[in-house]
Amino acid sequence: MARTGIDTSILHKGAHSASYFDLARAAGEGAEIVDFCIPCNPYFPTPEMFDELSHELRSILKYYPSDSATITRKLAGVLGLHPQTVAMANGSTELITWIDHLLVKESLAIPIPTFGRWTDQPLETGKRVDMFPLQERDGFRLDLEEYVEFIRERRSRVAVICNVNNPDGNYLPRRDVIRFLDQLSDLDLVVVDESFIDFSDAERYPSVGPDAVIRPNAVVLKSLGKNFGLHGIRFGYMLANPAIAGKIAKTLPKWNLNSLAEKVVHMIQDHEMEYEESLRLLGRDRRTMGRELQRIPGLAVFPSQGNFYLVKLPTEWSGVALRDFLVANHGIMTRECGNKLGMTSQFMRLVVRPAADVERLVDGMLDYAQRFHGRPVHEADSLESNSRRWSESYDEKPGNLIPYPAQRGTEYTARRAAVS
Repeated sequence: MARTGIDTSILHKGAHSASYFDLARAAGEGAEIVDFCIPCNPYFPTPEMFDELSHELRSILKYYPSDSATITRKLAGVLGLHPQTVAMANGSTELITWIDHLLVKESLAIPIPTFGRWTDQPLETGKRVDMFPLQERDGFRLDLEEYVEFIRERRSRVAVICNVNNPDGNYLPRRDVIRFLDQLSDLDLVVVDESFIDFSDAERYPSVGPDAVIRPNAVVLKSLGKNFGLHGIRFGYMLANPAIAGKIAKTLPKWNLNSLAEKVVHMIQDHEMEYEESLRLLGRDRRTMGRELQRIPGLAVFPSQGNFYLVKLPTEWSGVALRDFLVANHGIMTRECGNKLGMTSQFMRLVVRPAADVERLVDGMLDYAQRFHGRPVHEADSLESNSRRWSESYDEKPGNLIPYPAQRGTEYTARRAAVS
């Protein structure tokens, strides 16, 4: 394939991945970029929803939004949540920032690798960050009992887990997370970041949002942008008991949400079925993509319950070189994990995308292997064998502490409560 003309030096600036807009500007008009980097829902919003947004774009951009309290009440009503247990912000990272400033006093424990803001934010404000390293030999699965022991040994005052975890895609059963919350009820705070949990199909009701709001020190975070495929809007929310949620909500600016976010919140209840279908399609694509990635000799594919896969490249491959090659020669944007604590550039996180895009990705990776590493490499473990080694069965009925109604009409609120 001919080169795209993208100057790959843009990929080497800053600690985070280059933005889609940076790459698009570098590529020039007419260049097509397939994004395997940003973990976004490719099936939502639907084209019809985008048409509706476009139709109202003039008024959305021209007029002030409602204040954040009004938009939060609307979101709570749509999701069947008590408004006093919800604080809504300009993305989950804004909530992480305020949680750090207001609720983290001394120290914070976090497994690594994970979402970088959970380590970077408290370090920036001088807190002690107790990092619990996840092991590659265990498929980066988090053992909650060992983590609790670590927290006790370090005397951490705040504990965080991400479920589903980014970048490895591991999922913790709901009953285990609830037990974890109860074991640490004496801490200042326990945070469960559920930014990717809607993509999981391991359990019918995976979220611990309803359980957090009746506990003294628990917070659950949600990222609407990731689940709804609208990163550019920047909106997310947290669930906690009224005292914690109220403390955060009172600190947030009165107009911290924009009119586009308000419009989407009002659209959610009218497009519940489309959203559920988008998750079904994404689950199908995840299974297909896992099989396709196994075509690449030497590539280790880790089981995932997220909308992305963590892969380990063959020893002789360079993640940085592969990332640059895919952009320059195939117009494919990927995420190498060399700047993630607990990882190296031998690991890449690849977002789940439809089959045609995955075929293009696999062809690009095979092209890289042929051009630069023509000799055969050892076959990697299959996804199925990795699953047997690293996964637990989630077929067992979860020991829910809160009964949920079974009717289809309320299933969305129950499963997503807190949605995303």
